[in-house]
Amino acid sequence: MFSQLRISICLLWIVVLCHFSCKKETVFIDITGELINPRTYIIPRADQSLVIDGREEDPSWKKAPFTEDFIDIEGDKIPNQKTRLKMLWDEDFLYIFAHLEEKHIWATLKKRDTIIFYNNDFEVFISPSNSNHNYGEIEINALNTVWDLLLNRPYNTKGKPLFYWNLPDLKSAVHVEGTLNNPKDIDQYWSVEMAIPMLALSELKGSPGGQPKIGEQWRINFSRVQWEHDLIDNRYYRKKENGKFLRENNWVWSPQGVINMHLPEHWGYIEFSESTNVDQTWVHKTDAETEQIIYALFRKIAYGEYQHLRDDPPGKMTSIQLVGMKDRALQINMINSFTGFDLEVVDQLSESTYTIDESGYLNRPENQ
Repeated sequence: MFSQLRISICLLWIVVLCHFSCKKETVFIDITGELINPRTYIIPRADQSLVIDGREEDPSWKKAPFTEDFIDIEGDKIPNQKTRLKMLWDEDFLYIFAHLEEKHIWATLKKRDTIIFYNNDFEVFISPSNSNHNYGEIEINALNTVWDLLLNRPYNTKGKPLFYWNLPDLKSAVHVEGTLNNPKDIDQYWSVEMAIPMLALSELKGSPGGQPKIGEQWRINFSRVQWEHDLIDNRYYRKKENGKFLRENNWVWSPQGVINMHLPEHWGYIEFSESTNVDQTWVHKTDAETEQIIYALFRKIAYGEYQHLRDDPPGKMTSIQLVGMKDRALQINMINSFTGFDLEVVDQLSESTYTIDESGYLNRPENQ
């Protein structure tokens, strides 16, 4: 509502400033290389509460299918060690079981809420509101050390991590098929099992809150940070060259297109179901393709090569034409305000109107 009010104020300024002479500028922007196809997963309901022990032995896990194997974060390379996961849910928890092949299982960080990705780790990113605001991040290493935090929005839009956000009812366990921190043998895998409390997730969901309903869709992604290692005095360390750590590998469930997990608009989708129907066709509850277009355009202007448009004076309106997307009947206007800018996108076929402000908050049509 605040964004819509601000757009109305900006439109009033346009009328005042452009009453006598105002030529609207048209800018052509190409976003065709930034659109991706997020993965999807239908989550069956658990038959009963699960015992969290890091293993897949609970009978309820039999009804949950494994996801596709993880892929490199940019979506091109195939990792040399497989990762996959499955999910279940009930009124109290979102359950996750992840299986990570690993020849050398090691971990050193033991204190909760330290920066866990300095070890090899498994990470969960979740947005119950299906937006890129107020999302949770959970990281865990092979010692079952957890780091959980909340972000009000992505770092590229001046997001602030809230490190004090903890999940007191989070249950997690790790099973190691091999020997932890022993470089003298070859390990097989480590597995992670989590029960994330629905109460905490529903608080992130916003309005309407409460438990998820059958058919409800959220955004989620999973990442595996994997470091090259050195052995010094029979201990594992992150590998260095010329005194600097080598860059980590980032393997994910749904490819991000770039090396950045903090693009919630690129995460995969989950849907809460009573049971899994392998023949069920995924149907988006929102216009996912149009939203991807809007977010890609937003990134170009907010912190990409068209950010100079933000410096135009308040009341300036810019018409935006998308290059190479003539089949999309979208009318796009950028409106500069005293606090930033707003994009208004009208889908002329569905007569739906979207707005997104300089923080990246997307307002959908009321029927979505």
